[in-house]
Amino acid sequence: SLHQVSTKNAPAAIGPYSQGIVANGLLFTAGQIPFDPVTMEIVGTEIQSQTAQALKNLKAVVEASGSSFEKVVKTTVFLKDMNDFAKMNEIYAQAFGSNKFPPARSAVEVARLPRDVLVEIECVAV
Repeated sequence: SLHQVSTKNAPAAIGPYSQGIVANGLLFTAGQIPFDPVTMEIVGTEIQSQTAQALKNLKAVVEASGSSFEKVVKTTVFLKDMNDFAKMNEIYAQAFGSNKFPPARSAVEVARLPRDVLVEIECVAV
């Protein structure tokens, strides 16, 4: 069975998608970008603050599903510039580094992200 996850603590879905979908006990999130969920404005101009906000939004969706960052099994990080990887990874490590099993992860550089943000992060959790 499927069920939709929706929270005001993450940016609203603007378009034909959900913040998250739970299917057979797994949560699949939409990619989260560094938007303030209230103002829908970009938070920060450099990779560290944008990563922190994207993770804050991701955590809100994960927690709204009844799961937690400790139960994230896979993340995908989309970067505007792979040269930002080390700085992104410092912030990312604060979110997932203490997990008993840090999530599997892919990180890719992409040509462009919504509103020209520097980072977008999605995950799968149990």
